[in-house]
Amino acid sequence: MKIRAYSRAFVLSLLAGVATGCAGHSAASGLPPSTGANVTVANELASGDSILKGLKKHVKIGSTVVNGQQNPYGLDLARSSAGKFTKGDLAVCNFNDKANVQGTGYTILALHPVPGSKPTLVYSSKKVLQGCDAIALSPSGDFIWAADFVANDNPIIAPTGKLVMNIPAGKVLDHPFGQAFASPAKGDTAFYESNAGNGTIVRFDVVKNTEAVIAKGFKVNHGKPGSILGPSGLQYDAKNDTLYVVDGTNNAVYALANVTSIPENCLTLDDDAVHFSGCNASSAKVVYMGKPLNGPISSALLYNGNLAIGNTLDPTGKNLIIELSTAGKVLDVVNIDKGTAGAIFGMVATGTSAANTVLYFNDDNNNDVEALEK
Repeated sequence: MKIRAYSRAFVLSLLAGVATGCAGHSAASGLPPSTGANVTVANELASGDSILKGLKKHVKIGSTVVNGQQNPYGLDLARSSAGKFTKGDLAVCNFNDKANVQGTGYTILALHPVPGSKPTLVYSSKKVLQGCDAIALSPSGDFIWAADFVANDNPIIAPTGKLVMNIPAGKVLDHPFGQAFASPAKGDTAFYESNAGNGTIVRFDVVKNTEAVIAKGFKVNHGKPGSILGPSGLQYDAKNDTLYVVDGTNNAVYALANVTSIPENCLTLDDDAVHFSGCNASSAKVVYMGKPLNGPISSALLYNGNLAIGNTLDPTGKNLIIELSTAGKVLDVVNIDKGTAGAIFGMVATGTSAANTVLYFNDDNNNDVEALEK
């Protein structure tokens, strides 16, 4: 299905990222190629070593409150210096307005990744951005793609804060709840988006100028803002062309291998939430299901291929981040905030080794971005 044509400058900025080596970066984490396992063959060194256990220092980066808006959800990393971003900056979107009403936030901001940072407003639009819950930035040019649950659209915003275009609700969008950028070593540059309205995964191919539902059947709870569960926490690993999907309803994480080759309307998660059917069924699987996952929504891809997953439904006094290997092993569990449960949403990781890894995360109890580091 064709979508509205992207501007030539926009497409060239994405392709420039591929040409300059960003093809090896993960979708929402800006990391070098993972040395982790694919969904069928485990790399024992990568999958067996916990990165989270070595991150003992807990740092507060800065407030995400801008124009009074709060409850940060979406989080990603600027991979270049452009517009209002300096390379390495954190991009955040707020889900709530200044009255703290769920799903009424409409701002995107930038934070330098150092303690004591002050937020810089990048974009604000109540009509276009309302209920922003996930964002992904292109690797060159820092164009922002935003998943907006309440506005039910997917705006594309330049790093200067100018709206480039807005993909409205239609045949492929149904209350977007996840976003990830993918620039594989072989294949077209694309953004992947997940829907909390109908449990589908969508690919927007910016080279072929097409949009397609590639997977369906993921469970949703049809919850109102503040209680939404559905496919989210998307992460893309270019090393093995795999898209990871977090399922808060079934407390599961899935891997869609060879995702750039999945045709339109090809893959379905069966009713048992374990098996897949369709033409690419053999390339999809459950990575992990069950405790300690409890209403997970967010995720980050670590340098070695491990995944950090953020819970939202633990009892009060528990805001857990769980580290999983791609082989389906729980490597570590950290209670990062002992306040009201449901505080941990967007996450993103940087680093090329255990020594320099930093895991950033939004903490909605404190309305800030915090970090775990060595």
